[in-house]
Amino acid sequence: MKVCLIQHDIAWGDPQANCVHLDGLLATAPQADLYVLPEMFTTGFATLPDATVEHDPSAGLRWMQAKAAELHAAIAGSIALEIPVQAGNGKGEGGDVTCVNRFYFVRPDGTYEQYDKRHLFGYGGEGERFSAGSERIVVKYLGVRFLLAVCYDLRFPVWLRNRNDYDAILLVASWPEVRRYAWDTLARARAIENACYVAAVNRVGEDPACKYNGGTALIGPYGETLAAAEDGREGIVCSEIDLAHLTAYRVKFPVLEDADAFKLI
Repeated sequence: MKVCLIQHDIAWGDPQANCVHLDGLLATAPQADLYVLPEMFTTGFATLPDATVEHDPSAGLRWMQAKAAELHAAIAGSIALEIPVQAGNGKGEGGDVTCVNRFYFVRPDGTYEQYDKRHLFGYGGEGERFSAGSERIVVKYLGVRFLLAVCYDLRFPVWLRNRNDYDAILLVASWPEVRRYAWDTLARARAIENACYVAAVNRVGEDPACKYNGGTALIGPYGETLAAAEDGREGIVCSEIDLAHLTAYRVKFPVLEDADAFKLI
C-alpha cells in the first residue's frame, strides 16, 4: 500500500482557506492509496476558549469525502468539532455542547470511521474545552489494519499497545518544536515495541501558542525511517506499507507473542 503523508502549515481558524491550500498541495501529490493530514488540519490546535472549531456536520469532513472520491484514495486527519452533549438516551439535551478532537478515516466511496482523541493535552488546555473519547479504533483498509491515534496519545504506550490487532499506527499531530525530540523518539519506540509501521504526521508553521517544525515520517517495524519530510517546510512524502515484509518480520522475531496480557478499564 502506498501512503502519502502531508506536512503543511495551517491557517489559524480558517477551515475554508486550509481546504483550498490542501487542494493545491494534493494536486502535486503522487497517486497513492492513502493520504494522511495533521491534527486539526482545518483550524489549527483550537484549544483556546475563543478559537474557531467546526460544527457538526463538518465542512472539513465533506471536503475529505469529496477529495477521497476525486483521488480514488482514502484520506485521514483530525478535526476540532463542536457536538451536542449526549444524554443517557443518546440525544442532545438542553442545548449543551462540547468539543471533540475527531480523527476521520474516509474511504473513496465516502464512508468513514472515526476516533475521538482519548488523551487530551491538559498542559495546553485541551481538557478544558474538549471531551475525551473512550473507544480504541482499528480501521481495516485494503488489507491493512490501522490503529488511529492523535498527538498526545503517543505518550501512552498502554493505550497504543499492539494486541495482535493492527499493522500500522496512523498518528496525526500538532506537536510543538520545543518537544520535537520526544516526538521523534516516541514515534520510533512505538514502531519497535509494537512490531508495526508508524505513519507520523505533524504540521509546520505557528499559531498563537506554539511553533511547529514537522518531523513527519513513515517508520518501519525495525524502527527504520522509510520516508521523512524536511524539517520546517511543507512537503509530501510517500512510501510503502508492505504486509509481506511485516509478516516475515513478525514470524522471524515474534515479540508480540511474549507481551504481557492486560485489560484496560
